[in-house]
Amino acid sequence: MTTLTTAALLPFPASALRPVAASLDMDALAAQMTVQRRRVRGGQHVYRAGQPFRALFFVHAGFLRRSVATADGREQVTGFPMRGELVGVESIGSSHYTVDVIALDDCEIIELPYPAVFDACTTIPALQGALTQALAHELRRDQYWMLTLGTLNADQRVAAFLQDLAARHRALGFSASHFVLRMSRMDIASFLALKHETVTRALSHLAAAGIISVERREIRISCAERLERCAGGIELARCAA
Repeated sequence: MTTLTTAALLPFPASALRPVAASLDMDALAAQMTVQRRRVRGGQHVYRAGQPFRALFFVHAGFLRRSVATADGREQVTGFPMRGELVGVESIGSSHYTVDVIALDDCEIIELPYPAVFDACTTIPALQGALTQALAHELRRDQYWMLTLGTLNADQRVAAFLQDLAARHRALGFSASHFVLRMSRMDIASFLALKHETVTRALSHLAAAGIISVERREIRISCAERLERCAGGIELARCAA
C-alpha cells in the first residue's frame, strides 16, 4: 500500500508563482530584437508541434492550453499557461516545437524571436534571470503534478487543481476565491488523467460538502482551508462519514 507523505500534499510553492515577465523591460528588449505583440483569438494556435522553433512567447493576457499527441493519436493536455508565463521553453534544444499551444480565450502574447532572445541575455541580465526562472518553474511544476497524479485519488486531484488555479490567480492580483474556468471539463480531465464524468462528479462532491459552489464554469471557493485539506483527502472523508 502506498503511503501519502506530507510533501506530496503540499500545494505548488507560492514563491514559484511570480509571473516571469514581471521584471522585464520590454523597451530594452525591443532595442535588442524585434518584439511583436499580437492577439490570438480563442481556438487559434500559437504554435503546433512540428513547426520550426523560432520564438518564445510571454503571455500578456488570457489563458492557453498546452498539449501533446500520444502514440495512439490521443491529445494529452499538459498545462494551462496564463498571464505572465513564458511558453515555448519546453522546446528549447529542439529545432521544432514539441507541443501544441492553443488559446482558450482571446489572448495577447509577446513574441521574442529565437535565437535573438538568448543573444540578448548578455546585455540584459534580467532577461537571463527570467528565462532561468521560466525553465526552473517548468521543471518544478512538472514534478509537482507528476507527484500529484501518482499519489492522489480523483477527488483529491480536482481539489489540488482548483487550489493551484486559485494560487495562480492570487499571484496576479486577481480573486483567488471567485474565478471562471477557461478550460473545459474535458481539458481538466485530460490534464488530471481522469475521465470527464469523474471530474464532474468530483466537483459535485466538493460542492455538496459546501467547500465550493459551481455554476457552469464559474467557481467560488467558500473555504480555502477546507479545499487544501481536501487535496489530502481529509475533509471529504470527514464529510462522507
